[in-house]
Amino acid sequence: MEEWKEILIGDLGTIITGKTPKTSIKENYGGEIPFLTPSDDMSFRSAPKTNKTITQQGLSEVKNCLLPKGAICVSCIGSDLGKVVITQQETVTNQQINSIVLKDDYDVDFIYYLMIIVGKELNRLSKTSTAVPIINKSTFSNTRISVPSLKEQKRIASILKSLDDKIENNRKINENLEQQAQALFKSWFVDFEPFRDQPFVESELGMIPEGWRVEELGKLIETTSGGTPSRKIDNYYNNGSIYWVKSKELLDNFIIYTEEKITDVAIKESSAKLLPSHSVLIAMYGATVGALGITTKPMACNQAICALLPNQLLPYTFLYLFAKFSKIYLQNKAVGSAQQNISQIIIKSLKVSYNSNAIKRFNSIVEPLLTIIEKNAFESHR
Repeated sequence: MEEWKEILIGDLGTIITGKTPKTSIKENYGGEIPFLTPSDDMSFRSAPKTNKTITQQGLSEVKNCLLPKGAICVSCIGSDLGKVVITQQETVTNQQINSIVLKDDYDVDFIYYLMIIVGKELNRLSKTSTAVPIINKSTFSNTRISVPSLKEQKRIASILKSLDDKIENNRKINENLEQQAQALFKSWFVDFEPFRDQPFVESELGMIPEGWRVEELGKLIETTSGGTPSRKIDNYYNNGSIYWVKSKELLDNFIIYTEEKITDVAIKESSAKLLPSHSVLIAMYGATVGALGITTKPMACNQAICALLPNQLLPYTFLYLFAKFSKIYLQNKAVGSAQQNISQIIIKSLKVSYNSNAIKRFNSIVEPLLTIIEKNAFESHR
C-alpha cells in the first residue's frame, strides 16, 4: 500500500459552519435554495430534498455559508452527530453542520467515506465530554486523519461507490414511485377526477361524489401513542428483540431497523405497545412534527409518536398517503413555545372523504407501488 500521510481535516480545504437565516422573517424561506439541517435524512450519500428551502433574501443574510455542489456536510451536534452527505447543488446548512469544500488534490467520494468513519469516532468522543454531544468548528478542523495519494483515493472510492450507486438508484426509483402514488391519491380523493361523471353533493369538505361520506379519522380507525420503558430497568432493553421507533427515525419511508430494541417484558410492564406491521406512524413533537414512517414488522414506538392502525376499510396505503397529504396542515397546527407539538386529538379529528369501493380500487393500484418501495428499502439497507 502506498504511504498514507497524516493531516488535519482543516487541510482538506475550506471549513464552513452553516448559519440559519432569521426565522421571524417569512420572506427568508420558501425559495429554491436547499436548507440542510440534521433533521433531514442524512442516511444516504447525496444530500436529500430538504424539508426547508430559503430565498435569495434569506441567502443574503448567510451568503458566506453558501456551499457549492460537491461539498461534504457533517452533522456536528446531537444524536445524529457524524452523519455525512455530499451536496448535489448549491446549498446552505444550519449551524449544526460543518462542511468541507475540498481542494483539488482530494477525491470527494474518498473523503466522504473517510468522514463516515471519522464521524462515528467524533460521535463517540463527544458523548464522553458533554451532556449534549457537540463538536465545534475548531475541534472538527483540528481532527487528525490519514489519506493516501489522489490515485489511491480514487481506486478505493470506486469500489465503495459502486455499492452506493445501487442504493442511490433505489432511492430515485422509490422517490418516483412515491410521487406517482401521491399524485394518484390527490386525483382520486382530493380532485375526484375518476368520478367526474357522477353527481356531486355538498359536504363539510366541499363538493364530493354522491354516495361518498365524510368522517373524522378517529372514528374510522384505531390510533394509539407509544411509551418509553424505564431506562433504570435493564430487562427492558438488554437483548431486546422488538424494534422501538423514536420520532427522529421517521423519515417518510418504511422503517427497516431502529437504533434501539426493547424486550417482551418492556411491552408487558410499560406503556410501550406492540404495533402491527404496516402501522403508519406520525411524529407529534418538536422539529419532526408531521414526519411519517411505516413499520415493516411488529414494532413499538415512543410517546412522541401517534400510530394509525390500518383496517379493512382504510389500508395502510391510504393512511400513509392521507397522512402525507395532511402533513403541512398538521405542522401548521403545532403549538407550544419551547417545543412545537400536536396531539392525538388533532390527528383523530382530521376529516376523511371516502367511499369503500373507491378505496378498494385505489389500493389495488397503489399497493404494488408501495410494495416495490418497501422491497427496495430492504435491499438498500442490506
